[in-house]
Amino acid sequence: MVKAPIVKEGYIYIAGLAFITVVVFFAINQYWSIIPGVLMGFITFFFRNPKREIPNDDSLIVSPADGKVMSVCEVYDDLFLNEVGIKVTIFLSVFDVHVNRSPIAGEIKFQQYTCGRFRPAYKESVGCENERHSIGLKNGEMRVLVTQIAGLLARRIVSWVTLGNIVQKGERYGLIKFASCTEIIVPKTVEILVKKGDRVTGGETVIGRFL
Repeated sequence: MVKAPIVKEGYIYIAGLAFITVVVFFAINQYWSIIPGVLMGFITFFFRNPKREIPNDDSLIVSPADGKVMSVCEVYDDLFLNEVGIKVTIFLSVFDVHVNRSPIAGEIKFQQYTCGRFRPAYKESVGCENERHSIGLKNGEMRVLVTQIAGLLARRIVSWVTLGNIVQKGERYGLIKFASCTEIIVPKTVEILVKKGDRVTGGETVIGRFL
């Protein structure tokens, strides 16, 4: 599990902007150095990796991401569940934490990366058109499909897990760089506890319950 307060994928951006800030300060003008300095602060904030209090109840499904619920709808999943399920779509703005967390404890039984376009993450069709990375989790009879979806600015999806890995509920498993979207599909029998417009917190907000 990645536990550092800043994920390592942000180090190169932070170091580069820190270097530019110092060069501008000494070689050009101290006031102009404020611009790269502010950008460095924002990038540090963006790649933050906060601790979360994970619910202990095994029947609960936690949100895989921070953000706003864009939709809750029924879909047929032919990747992992192979049945009609309920999809919860979460939009992440550039101000949200972009570290993704496992919604349940279980084994990664399915993994698929798909190249695609880079349409704005709030568009309804991004789950079908944009670059995305899906993992299917199974724990006994519990099955969940989670998909990281790139957006207009997000041009790289990072995964720290692979097929066959065992993950804990709330464990950090990946990252989407800059504005993006995360989808989770659960069986139709799951009781959904969020609705469109709700704000959710990755690893903490309970979005559903296995009955």
